[in-house]
Amino acid sequence: MQLPVMPPVKPMLAKSVPQVPEGMLYEPKWDGFRCVVFRDGEEVELGSRNERPLTRYFPEVVEAVRRELPPRCVVDGEVVVVGERGLDFEALLQRIHPAASRVRLLAEQTPASFVAFDLLALGDESLLDTGFAQRRARLEEALAGSRAGRSVHLTPATDDVALAREWFTLFEGAGLDGVMAKAPDLRYAPNERLMRKVKHERTADCVVAGFRWHKSGPVVGSLLLGLHDDEGRLHHVGVTAAFTAARRRELLDELAPYRMDDPQGHPWASWATAAGQAETGERMPGGEPSRWNREKDLSWQPLRPELVVEVAYDHMEGTRFRHTAQFRRWRPDREPGSCTYAQLERPVRVDLAAVLGS
Repeated sequence: MQLPVMPPVKPMLAKSVPQVPEGMLYEPKWDGFRCVVFRDGEEVELGSRNERPLTRYFPEVVEAVRRELPPRCVVDGEVVVVGERGLDFEALLQRIHPAASRVRLLAEQTPASFVAFDLLALGDESLLDTGFAQRRARLEEALAGSRAGRSVHLTPATDDVALAREWFTLFEGAGLDGVMAKAPDLRYAPNERLMRKVKHERTADCVVAGFRWHKSGPVVGSLLLGLHDDEGRLHHVGVTAAFTAARRRELLDELAPYRMDDPQGHPWASWATAAGQAETGERMPGGEPSRWNREKDLSWQPLRPELVVEVAYDHMEGTRFRHTAQFRRWRPDREPGSCTYAQLERPVRVDLAAVLGS
């Protein structure tokens, strides 16, 4: 492979801002795996945000790149899986599997697509120092001259801030994550936070039913969160983390009176075994190795489900928080039984085809 921009390349990043800024170019924020595609003829590499190639996990995307992108190019974008209700991040996570036979099967059952939103190189020309407005125009021209549209898509873009604010609300119903804002003259700077992102944030009151230990020692790493369904069952919906070192030590003392040495009687007691997990059909709150870090310890300490915490979250992926929730405050005024899915705001569903057709 001989390209003017060679792998690995860390993608350019974004800072969070509270509202859509004016005077910029705007795109929907996709909810998938960030991916920089390198194509030199038949040679294709799918680079990830952490520089670990995604190539082996998405053979159908490699074939789509050969069919639908220019013969020699470097394109920044997102690998996504489209399900019946829009973007399906859970199905996308399942694609990271060590077995080649499983990868091939999932490529047929839950095929992924690539959404392009930036052009880093074309032919023998590097575009890293070219302003974003020009890179976008070149990307549109390059994809218009190819067969893009079946499995490779061009993200919508606009310079109309009013339309971008409409997208922020409307496109969430298709599983999108918010809105990106980029200065027209922005050069491509790998691993620098020069773009802006506006994400949805809501709050929910959750039951704290356990915690994970932090890698630094015997202190709290994250709190395991639960919500009750209509039948009163407590479901694991995610975690809240990002505490300071001092706060992790304080939490260990605060949670000590609620720790359960014997998980019998805990709502998630059956999940302590593989058989229990299979019986419930739900993901365990700990114990599984991470798909990204096989050495990561996800064992957990059960707590009596009596504490309630208010957390901020962006949106749901099925019955769970899509990202790590942010701790806001303890809620001693709330009963654990009142923490149900009914409090969550659900966006109006939108056909993903309408997003790509904008």
